[in-house]
Formats: sequence, structure tokens, C-alpha cells
Amino acid sequence: MLLYLRCLCFRNKVNAMSTCLECGDRIVGRSDKKFCNDACRNAYNNNQNKDASNLMRNINNKLRKNFRILSGFDFVDGKAKTTKQRLSNNGFDFNYFTNFKVYKNGSEYRFVYDIGYKLLDDDWILIVRNE
Repeated sequence: MLLYLRCLCFRNKVNAMSTCLECGDRIVGRSDKKFCNDACRNAYNNNQNKDASNLMRNINNKLRKNFRILSGFDFVDGKAKTTKQRLSNNGFDFNYFTNFKVYKNGSEYRFVYDIGYKLLDDDWILIVRNE
């Protein structure tokens, strides 16, 4: 009797085979599989996360570009000086930075990872590197 029940359960699992969530092909194998292969699993997950991924990718690209521009300056004692116009001409986007810090003396620095900048008078900018 026990053998008959096991066979019946196995037949029910085989008959209840599911289809791949991505391509719709029949899945062979474990009963809890959702995809027929790794390519379908990757394609399905990439499609699920596409909108968020595009937004994050665009923001990370802007942050990376800002970091490359700031790190391209010659630092003397961890500091460099430039103009806002020069940064803008290089494609620097002042709307994208990773953190904002106000020091005890009231100085406001915007950081792109470990490189910060402070807006000075007359279009000048002080760039500092945290070391």
C-alpha cells in the first residue's frame, strides 16, 4: 500500500510539471524549479529589475564621471583648486555627489566618494582628498 502511494505521488508530480517563467517551455527536473536553464533565469531577473537597474546605472555613471574629473587634478598636500567653469566644461554634474558634510567652522563640503569640494568666492572651488 505504501509503495502504491509513493508511486501515485510521483505520478502527480510528473503530471503537474510546470513551465518556465521566461520562455514557457516545459521544465524537467525538480518539482520546485521555475526556469528551464540559467539563461532563462538570468533573462527573467534582468527584465524584473530593468527599471531600477537603468536608474541606478545612470546615477552611478554620473558619480563615476564626477570622480574621474575630480581625481584628475594635481593635489598638493591633499588639496587642489579650480574654477566652477572648468569643472562644468569637463562635464562635471554638481547635482550628483555621495555625501554632504558641514564642519564645525561652517564649511560645507560635497564629497564624491573620498574626494570633496567646497564652493569658494568668485567661482573658485577647493578640492580635497580624504586620505
